[in-house]
Amino acid sequence: MTSLLPDADWRHRPGLDALLRALGAEQGLARFVGGAVRDGLLGLPVNDLDIATVLEPQSVIDRLRAAGIKAVPTGIDHGTITAVINGWPVEITTLRRDVSTDGRRATIAYTDDWREDAARRDFTINALYADPLTHAITDFFGGVADLRAHRVRFIGEASARIAEDHLRILRYFRFLARFGHDEPDVEAYAACRDAANSLMALSRERIADELLKLLALPGPLASLRLMVDGSILLPVLPEVDHDGLARLSMLVEREAASGIAPAALRRLAALLPPDPRAADQVGARLKLSNKARKRLTAALEGAATGATPRALAFRIGVEGAIDRILIDPSAPLDGLKMLADWAPPRLPLGGGALIARGLQPGPDVAKALAEVQDIWVAEDFPDAARVSEIADQTVSKFQRARQ
Repeated sequence: MTSLLPDADWRHRPGLDALLRALGAEQGLARFVGGAVRDGLLGLPVNDLDIATVLEPQSVIDRLRAAGIKAVPTGIDHGTITAVINGWPVEITTLRRDVSTDGRRATIAYTDDWREDAARRDFTINALYADPLTHAITDFFGGVADLRAHRVRFIGEASARIAEDHLRILRYFRFLARFGHDEPDVEAYAACRDAANSLMALSRERIADELLKLLALPGPLASLRLMVDGSILLPVLPEVDHDGLARLSMLVEREAASGIAPAALRRLAALLPPDPRAADQVGARLKLSNKARKRLTAALEGAATGATPRALAFRIGVEGAIDRILIDPSAPLDGLKMLADWAPPRLPLGGGALIARGLQPGPDVAKALAEVQDIWVAEDFPDAARVSEIADQTVSKFQRARQ
């Protein structure tokens, strides 16, 4: 792996050169940092760009505005300004050092020492800087070698880094799943196990965010198995066990076999006990949105068999039907083809049409309409002519019952 940042499309985005000039990159005042450098070295797409600078936040704002670049103080208390160039946000953060930490937040001070800024970061592969002009990589802690070896390693003592921010326990396993070879660093794994109880001090939103990011990765199983084996999740998600790993493993295989992209919430549903009430309790504990909780529980509310895939999708939505089919090992995967690019239609008939056919207004109208819809769904959504026939037959049935 080169020690120069390879050329890539993201480095030629309109407005980036003007931004770098405004920040004094020619004078060495600003460098690319973190994920953009890491992913750039690996040849991966770069969506989020971070820039580190020796300039203090107000100076960054003044320089950007003088250059006609929009500056938003999104995280000014922590030294971060967001520049917006052609609709693309770029985070610019002043070099920092930690004054004090409590495992959830840090009190910082600004510095002009690049190594000091690097030392407060979590993993060696995230503490890489690149000169925007020469493309040379600055690597204080062996991050390039670790990236080459698919090794995820804390900077310095793992226990000390975790004590600064307990979320780094979960981040470690996410980065291991994305960049590692599934074999954890011995010191890191031991430190994560020893500090697992500290996860209880974190907000459930932060825990949910990291967990869902891990589950969205192509291959999260090895990292999750390490977490279960090491009782990492036990303090905050005791529901996750080896049975859940087996269900998730099956789901991952079925997603791959059917060509369906991973979905974090679907995978979380498989990982949890197959009980919608228990899943809803977990969703509430993790402070998921109402929409996310509904999807989580819908995936576990019944088997996918007993109705056609389209009938199921009509009842619970296409997304919900796909989730349930993939999670249910008895459901044939061929049924997913029926849902490709399919949108559930609306019944082309209302209660007024039944009244026009002679059905008396009242409770029978709703009951008859529901029966018409049930037949229509069971017949795989035939056209309006067939719906009209069904309506005639249903109205006659209700009229006879009233005689």
